[in-house]
Order: sequence, then structure tokens, then C-alpha cells
Amino acid sequence: MSDSLRLLSEHACLGGVQRFYEHASESTGSPMRFGVYLPPQASAGPCPAVLYLAGLTCTEETFAIKAGAQREAARLGLVLVSPDTSPRGTAIEGADAAWDFGHGAGFYLDATQAPWSAHFRMERYITQELHALMCKQLPVRADAIGLMGHSMGGHGALTLALRHPGLYRSVSALAPIVAPSQVPWGRKAFAGYLGTDESAWAAHDACALIAAGGRLPPLLVDQGLADKFLSEQLQPERLEAACRAAGQDLTLRRHAGYDHGYYFVASFIGEHLQHHAAALTSPVTKT
Repeated sequence: MSDSLRLLSEHACLGGVQRFYEHASESTGSPMRFGVYLPPQASAGPCPAVLYLAGLTCTEETFAIKAGAQREAARLGLVLVSPDTSPRGTAIEGADAAWDFGHGAGFYLDATQAPWSAHFRMERYITQELHALMCKQLPVRADAIGLMGHSMGGHGALTLALRHPGLYRSVSALAPIVAPSQVPWGRKAFAGYLGTDESAWAAHDACALIAAGGRLPPLLVDQGLADKFLSEQLQPERLEAACRAAGQDLTLRRHAGYDHGYYFVASFIGEHLQHHAAALTSPVTKT
């Protein structure tokens, strides 16, 4: 991992500071960018952090600009980290041909199929490289990191937390893709990144992972009922059924009138950050 961070921009925000960084990533073999909000409390020492994974077509700036999360993070003393959704500028033929596959659509997994496997290693990037960088170079408490995401990023939050138990102390999602192996977005991505053998897809499907014994911290999920992707791509009832069968703690809230976009995210981001803060500031239970 390269420890060299290049500061792209810095903006005073609610007594803290919003920054954007770039660094050379060993995981993706390309430059990677991420945003960081440091609350006022970070000037006095390390703070709990929430890592936010964005959805299809988004960049490291989308969450910082659109979600309005900084105000509640400043009140709660939470660092917010928002990485890009995929490598960029990979020169892979066809990487920009579709909005839901390739650049901007990494699906937070490590591709096994050429040519994607050379750069699209987002699971390794998020859980190893960026995690270590956050803990080493930012005022972040390594024992108090939460994970959340929206849409494709909600899929990432669920699956990465399930695949790396103990790495994240709190988890939540907004309008997540919960069963990607069963819906068009996920099937397209998995076929391209992982190959056509569907038996390999279950390892990146939250519902399948929960059914196989994977467990999460108490989970908060919000879903808008006016979301145009609800019935075809998101299907939260699958997650509800999987958690019920497995005894996984889930709070699934459905909201009339809300669609899939960042007006929805902005409406409930404060409650998600409160969910994370409650878990990240509580004493660690030793077993």
C-alpha cells in the first residue's frame, strides 16, 4: 500500500473540514480517490468513523455533496469516509460502455475474470488497503469503524461486513441490492466480474451469506416505496425473509413516497449516523 496521499481539495464545513484525497492503489493498480469529513472533535484526537459506499455511477464526491451528512457527523463526532465506486481510467475496452457495469460500477468485489481482474479489486481495496490507510493516516479509532452504503453500495456494505466479520462494529444500508445473484443488476455484474458459474456468486450475495450462517451486528435498512427499482432490483423482502429465518437482528423500515435518489438518502442519513454512533461509542463486549 502506498502511504502517500495527495490532497485534492479542502473545505471548511460545520466546524470541521471536508477533504478529498487521491493515492496510488496497489489493490487496483490505479489512482483511487476518496472523501473524508473530519468533525470538530477530530482536532482533539481519533474519532469513530463510518465508511460510506456509494451506488452506481457515483464518485467519491457524491455522498459529500448530496447527502447532507456532515451536520449530524459534526454533532456526533464521526469521521465520514467515502471512496469512489470503482477504479477509473483503466483503459479496459468497454469499461465505459454501460452505466451499470465497468467504471463507476465496481460492485465492491474482486473480479476473477479478465480483463477486469487486473484492476477491479474493490473488496481488497476497501477492506484491506483503505482500511489500513484510514487507521494509519486519519484521526480514526481502529476499534470503532462502521460500514454503510446506498443501492450498489448497500450491497457492498452488507456483503463486505458478512465476509469480514469483526472488521466493522456497525452496519446499515439505504435501498440496498440484497440478493444480487437473483436480480438483473447483480447478474450482469457477477457474470462479467466472476464468470458464468453461478455457484461463485453466492459468496457475494447478502441473502445467501446470511442463509449460510453469516451474521452482522444489528442491522438498519431503509427503503423508499416509490423507488422505481424496488420490485425488479432491490426486493428487500428477500433480506427480511433471510434474516427472519436465520435470527439476524434487522430493522427494515419502508417509507411511502420516497424514491431511490439522494433526497431519500438525505432524509434518513441522520438516523443512520445515530445508529452507528450508538454502536461505535458503546463499550466493546468481549466474549
